[in-house]
Amino acid sequence: MGPTKVKLAINADAADMEPVKRHVLGHYRQSVQIPGFRAGSAPLAMIEKQIDQKALLDEFLEHALNQFYGQAVKHENLRPVGQPNVQLKKFVPFSDLLLEVETETIGDVILPDYKKIKIQKIPVKITAADVNEVVKSLQQRAAERRSIERPAKKGDEVIIDFSGKDKENKPVAGADGNDYPLILGNGSFIPGFENNLFGVKTGETTDFAVKFPSDYAVTALQNKNVNFKVKVNKVNELTVPKVDDAFASKVGPFKTVLELKTDVKKQLQVEKKQQADRDFENRLIGEIVAKSKVDIPESMIEQDILRLEDEEKRNLTYRGQTWQEHLKEEGVTEEEHREKQKLRAEERIKTGIVLGEIADRENITATGKEIDERLELLKDQYQDEAMRTELDKPQIRRDIESRILTEKTISKLVSYSR
Repeated sequence: MGPTKVKLAINADAADMEPVKRHVLGHYRQSVQIPGFRAGSAPLAMIEKQIDQKALLDEFLEHALNQFYGQAVKHENLRPVGQPNVQLKKFVPFSDLLLEVETETIGDVILPDYKKIKIQKIPVKITAADVNEVVKSLQQRAAERRSIERPAKKGDEVIIDFSGKDKENKPVAGADGNDYPLILGNGSFIPGFENNLFGVKTGETTDFAVKFPSDYAVTALQNKNVNFKVKVNKVNELTVPKVDDAFASKVGPFKTVLELKTDVKKQLQVEKKQQADRDFENRLIGEIVAKSKVDIPESMIEQDILRLEDEEKRNLTYRGQTWQEHLKEEGVTEEEHREKQKLRAEERIKTGIVLGEIADRENITATGKEIDERLELLKDQYQDEAMRTELDKPQIRRDIESRILTEKTISKLVSYSR
């Protein structure tokens, strides 16, 4: 039927069905009262004669399907997704059963020789400029602020309210803020935004247009032309403290500037190493996934797209924007938006399948103790009892198990790549 669709013919005879029948009849033990027998002690043959035969057959077929389908899937080494389509072709009660089942399944997973894939780790280097940049930020945080009436210039802090609108004069979600502190000349905001605030005074309002960069963190704002209206609530002149031993002792438990800079360098080293490790893992996984071949059922991709869209729509509702407004803002139709999501969904699903296949081949597991410990750490982050109870749901436990398996698998791949 194709690499991701299979049809199973499932046959069962009396010997196969007898355990299922006994199991189903056992459900009626406590509810069927038979004279001369204590509740739950009557023979199954007598119970069968007392109960509604249609109800018995319906429950039997449900259990038989689940059991025999599960056995067939395991025997054929299939990985089904979604609900199967079942047709009852033949059923002579408790003696002969023929089911025809169509289901979607993950197709063959062909992996490269991942143990031999090596990629270079980018070395972490902390420069004096990196350290000085952090120290400069500490200086600005510790600076004395004095409200002034003169026009703002480089190095001043402006406290602003701002709102962005598109070319049709409609609010742009994520392009507004209130009492936002901005130090002019730092280059920490949208490129081109700060330049329009040189020369403004407290109480003034100014309008200007800015184009968001293509690599902006908020995807919906990338390459967007936005018209900003900015109100200047205050202009502060900063008196930046001198970098000396007194400054070092003021911003932390340091006696000298050397101690401060040594600590800053150490923290930057840790942060950059963590980022470098994540980048290395992502590049390694990306290369393994790119060299793998996986047949992915269309239903899996469709479900993931719907999940992404639902999540996106919830975020838009929170930001006060409709789905149609969002599509218009991005300049795409619903079909074009979905096509973009499809590529992301395919890549994410393929990555998950590949990592799962490697975990199976490497016999990687998550123990009950590991799951319990991770769950307790998660619970410690919440004081709300309702939230802690929510974390006891089976789905949360499965999610934690999946996360642990992924972490262990990536760790194993990293060890091979060294």
